[in-house]
Amino acid sequence: MPLIALLLCPLLAAVLSLPGGLRRRWAERAGAWLSALAFVLSLFVAARVGAVGTVSIGPEEFLRADGLTAIFLLVVTGVVWVALGVGTEAEEPGRRYLVLTHTFVFTMLLAVIINNLGIMWVAIEATTIATAFLVGLHRTRSALEASWKYILIGSVGIALAFIGTVLAYFNFVQRIGDMTYALHWTVLSRVAPGLDPEVIRLAFVFLLVGYGTKAGLAPMHTWLPDAHSEAPAPISAMMSGALLPVAFYAILRFKVVVDGCVGTSFTDRILILTSVATVLVAALLLARQANYKRMLAYSSVEHMGLLCFGSGLGSLGVVASLLHAVTHAASKSMVFVLSGRIRERYGTTRIGSVRGLLRSLPWSGPLFAGGMLALLGMPPFGVFTSEMLLLRAGFLNGRPFVTGTILALLVAVFISVLGHLNRMLYGEPPGTIHAGEDPRRLWPLAVNAALLLALGLFIPGSLMRLLDRAAEIVAP
Repeated sequence: MPLIALLLCPLLAAVLSLPGGLRRRWAERAGAWLSALAFVLSLFVAARVGAVGTVSIGPEEFLRADGLTAIFLLVVTGVVWVALGVGTEAEEPGRRYLVLTHTFVFTMLLAVIINNLGIMWVAIEATTIATAFLVGLHRTRSALEASWKYILIGSVGIALAFIGTVLAYFNFVQRIGDMTYALHWTVLSRVAPGLDPEVIRLAFVFLLVGYGTKAGLAPMHTWLPDAHSEAPAPISAMMSGALLPVAFYAILRFKVVVDGCVGTSFTDRILILTSVATVLVAALLLARQANYKRMLAYSSVEHMGLLCFGSGLGSLGVVASLLHAVTHAASKSMVFVLSGRIRERYGTTRIGSVRGLLRSLPWSGPLFAGGMLALLGMPPFGVFTSEMLLLRAGFLNGRPFVTGTILALLVAVFISVLGHLNRMLYGEPPGTIHAGEDPRRLWPLAVNAALLLALGLFIPGSLMRLLDRAAEIVAP
């Protein structure tokens, strides 16, 4: 029942936002409250999974939550709660915006909860449709260009993922026989040793490139900075903190099947190679950024590369990677939502035009600074903990050269982004910018900051058990 209730929350919010439903302002508030309810339900599901291992409903566990699912449910619902709880930029919350946003949330939750590879592909494709309209919501030339670029590149990626899905299905039918629920993760995992190794390797390559496009992995990341910089701030927060991890979730699910057939070395090598390329591209592009929303977008590319790196380093690396998904979601959702407030106040996304942020926005400015320092891996924030675990996993896994390369790139990112941040925070605000703000709707971000600080100091036992259960699935 909690899994069905989770899916019903965004659907109900979308229905209430339709013409003829609640008044626009009440529909916005109802969506925020329903997103909070979804987060509470995710906490309940995570507690149940931590206690009994899995929660499922339907034939052959049609809707299913295990340790891996629970982590990503917390990531998605937590980011959505923050994005919708703080609110949108002043001109955004029309009915079309609200309906598309809640539809987007539903498709992400469905992709994570569903036990079927084919339906998960449909759900992730549906995220492209919903978010493409949201990216182009401002209807400026740059917004429409970003929207079309997102559609074209995202559609090519999702088409490649479809080819990988078809290859996996026909491999199953050829080797095992036509069987009900052939595309269920649970069924594929059980029969993985009997699949054709060459076909399953080829399917994984297609799926990695396909879903890697949605996840922002290099060199398929080119849509991401344009889409994130043009979308409304809450949508950017959800795309970066939730959608990218959901696409990576699909890669992890199929990694389990491939590893069961051909062993772990094949997927580990590909993931580590992809991770180095992704972090390298992000480090180079972050060095010369003039737009703070594009800076945050390339930061997302960097952190998805780190998730990819940890996933190829065995069980400790997977634990670190999943913890990093949580800490990155908490910090990136915070700074993207705050970027909307900065844009409202300064009327620009250019780094060079933003000065004296700590003076002009006395609440948002410090929170933005804290979120950025967290993203850079500064102690005592949770990102520092997850990145240290990633580096430790790399050295213990016998990959000192690759791990050293990742560490050097992280230092380069730190220097570049800290320089951009300093220019925004200090100095005198432009004469046309007034100081002061109403902090009442910022309280969800205080929860983000507290979570990041807490995870930097200790990892709760309940979360550690959940991470261990997830790691047992990906790297048993």
